[in-house]
Amino acid sequence: MITFIIGLAILIVGAMLYGRFCEKVFGPDDRKTPAYEKQDGVDYVPMKQWKNSLINLLNIAGTGPILGPIQGILFGPIAFITIPIGNIIGGAMHDYFSGMICLRDGGTQMPTMIRRYSNKGVYTFYQIFCSLLLLLVGAVFIYTPGDIAATQVFGFDGKVTSISTWVIYGVIFAYYLIATVFPIDKIIGRIYPVFGAILLFSAAGVFIGLLVQGYPLVELWDDWNAGGILYGDYFSANHFIPIFFITVACGILSGFHSTQTAIISRTMKSEKQGRMTFYNMMILEGFIAMVWAAGAMGAYNLGLQAADASLATGTIGVICKDLLGNVGGIIALLGVIVLPITSGDTALRSLRLAVADAMHLDQTKVRKRLGLSVVIFALVAVILVFAKSNANGFNILWRYFAWSNQTLSLFAFLAITVWMFETGRAKYVWMPLIPGAWYTFVTITYIVNAKIGFNVPWTAAYVIGVAAAAAYVAVLIWYGKKRSRVKANKTV
Repeated sequence: MITFIIGLAILIVGAMLYGRFCEKVFGPDDRKTPAYEKQDGVDYVPMKQWKNSLINLLNIAGTGPILGPIQGILFGPIAFITIPIGNIIGGAMHDYFSGMICLRDGGTQMPTMIRRYSNKGVYTFYQIFCSLLLLLVGAVFIYTPGDIAATQVFGFDGKVTSISTWVIYGVIFAYYLIATVFPIDKIIGRIYPVFGAILLFSAAGVFIGLLVQGYPLVELWDDWNAGGILYGDYFSANHFIPIFFITVACGILSGFHSTQTAIISRTMKSEKQGRMTFYNMMILEGFIAMVWAAGAMGAYNLGLQAADASLATGTIGVICKDLLGNVGGIIALLGVIVLPITSGDTALRSLRLAVADAMHLDQTKVRKRLGLSVVIFALVAVILVFAKSNANGFNILWRYFAWSNQTLSLFAFLAITVWMFETGRAKYVWMPLIPGAWYTFVTITYIVNAKIGFNVPWTAAYVIGVAAAAAYVAVLIWYGKKRSRVKANKTV
């Protein structure tokens, strides 16, 4: 368990140092925030810091930081080191600057941020790509909590032909619609504290259970194949780079998060609350990811569950009940169910806001918000029916979701880079460019090789990935300098 503890120390100490550095680079001040300047009682609503932080955590933490690490830990204890490092310099930095730039620019949504710091072509592509991802998020985050609730809480079979399956989906669907349409402080702001308490019990309970029961974990310096689970062979055979970084996803980085921090940029009372609300909440998601990775490794090593990535959903129930007993296990499972539900509702809410902003649609009246939401929910329903009815539907859905989720972050890193050039922070552009280049390599290599992509052999895929990463950095530096010169000339 020493490697796991070292990873937690890296996460905590690294967050304290790099989080403060990110805050210094951005420079929050006492200016009036959009929550006050544009207060409308629907989306622009001043809320307390603890509530904004909790809502943001619940918005960003879906099933990714649980299912991803449960599958990713099959690559071995290296996960306990890569998750915190990637989270600190990649995911948390991504979330902080995305949220803070949207906040300073008047509570804009991410499509508007992309439009402002890129060009029309990039913006149009982003708008389409982001909308498709948010539809996938809505469908995935009805499917996964619905199935976990059906099979592990209520004891149903979860089959596509069972009425109980669709009743549970329908309840989640109805909640999403209500949360999407009603003012943020009326539904989300009131129910999330309850959800948050369940979530924190779940994460803390599993963490304490790991320590108390002494789950056996493989150390970084051990023989990774000595304990019966062949982590070393899995690492060698399954291309750690890029597969691990696509699989673990949200615990390290998630492009989806930028669409959620933008929502909270409209409810914050002060810019100085940003580090806690944006940066530290992503660090907390990294902690959740590490806890579930450790829980899964312990369960695999004890023989409580087969070390099979396809059994990730079932592994959740095994860990909860073994560490916390039947009653505590059920509560912990409810925490797992809460995560995707509280991400799915705001994913669809952010999609409504983005579409409304792009098409200049008035959203002050319930009737108009409901009209737009009905169209969005109809599309989600189509995706959900396909995923549930097709034997391989969910696997296809999840793979596209995981890849597109990481790919979306490249647009946020692009906007952050250009923003830094334009605001006189050019010496800090390495902050978004390093994770941006890395994930360009990861996402391009993956989709070029994957069967759901272009099915190109690995060697060629790696070459294309490296070239794409180099081009990404070169183009952004050129474009950022160009935008900086144009802005300087206008100022003169």
